Amino acid sequence: MLTADLAAWKKAPERYWRNAAPEIQKLVTGWMGPFYEGKEQLQRDEAMRSCGIAGQTIMLAAKAMGYDSCPMIGFDPVKVAEIINLPSDHVIGFMIAVGKAVKPAVPKGGQLALSEVVVQDRFA
Repeated sequence: MLTADLAAWKKAPERYWRNAAPEIQKLVTGWMGPFYEGKEQLQRDEAMRSCGIAGQTIMLAAKAMGYDSCPMIGFDPVKVAEIINLPSDHVIGFMIAVGKAVKPAVPKGGQLALSEVVVQDRFA
């Protein structure tokens, strides 16, 4: 299960930049408050982006180790949050099942044409 802390940006933000030069650490952590403060949608967007990047990395690492994986939605997020005692300032991104497939995956039902999903330079 991938979860994210919506308020991570204000909980010791220097921890994200601990390996940066002190002047960079000070500069970037100084931007974090004004960038995220009062912008709940941006905070949630960042949380979901982070879950997506982490999830894909887990799935690629699993494949490299000889395992199969599947991202999962369709569960009751309120019940799951209750079961895992999710803090109120966190959100659930998605779950990932990792293991050995017992049969090939069901083929995807369809895919949009690239012309429908790729925009070059700008929208028309």
